[in-house]
Amino acid sequence: MHLPPACHRLIRTLHVSARRQHLVGPNDPISNLRPIIYTDIQTPPKPGPESKINHPYSLQEFSDASLSNDHALELQFKLKREQLDALNHNYWTESNERFEAAKASVLSSLPASTSSETREQALSELYRMWVIQERERQEEYSNQWRKRNFENIVLAARVEYGRLKRRIFG
Repeated sequence: MHLPPACHRLIRTLHVSARRQHLVGPNDPISNLRPIIYTDIQTPPKPGPESKINHPYSLQEFSDASLSNDHALELQFKLKREQLDALNHNYWTESNERFEAAKASVLSSLPASTSSETREQALSELYRMWVIQERERQEEYSNQWRKRNFENIVLAARVEYGRLKRRIFG
C-alpha cells in the first residue's frame, strides 16, 4: 500500500520530536543533591536563601501576538519546575547543615578517650532524637513538595497536550 507524501509528513511529524537532554551536575557538598541543568532554558537556576524563585514579570503582561497561550503555559511550567528544584535544594541544604552542626556538637561534647562504641551510641541517640524532632518539619516539606510536584505534572501534561495539538493541527 502506497501512502501519499502528505501522510508520510504527518506520520513523521507525530513520531519525530526535537532532541532535548537535560544534564545532571555533580553532588552538592551540603544538600547531597545532584542539580539538573535544564537545556531548554537560557540560564540555570541559582538557588538562593529563599525557597521560591520569583519572576520579575507576570506572564500576563506579555500580550504580544508572538506569545501564545501555549508559550505562556510553557514558560510557567519552566518557572514552576525551577521553583520546585530550589525548594528541594534549599530544604535539604538547611536540614543537612543543622544536622551536621548537631552531630559536631555531640561529638565535641564527648571526651577524647571515648570508645567507638560510646560514640556510636551517642550518634544513634542523636539520630533518634533528630528524627523525632524533625518529623513535623519533614511532613510539612513532603506535603508541600508532593503538592507542587503534582501541579507541575498537570502543567507539563497541558504543555505536552498543546504541543501535540500544534503538531497535528499546525
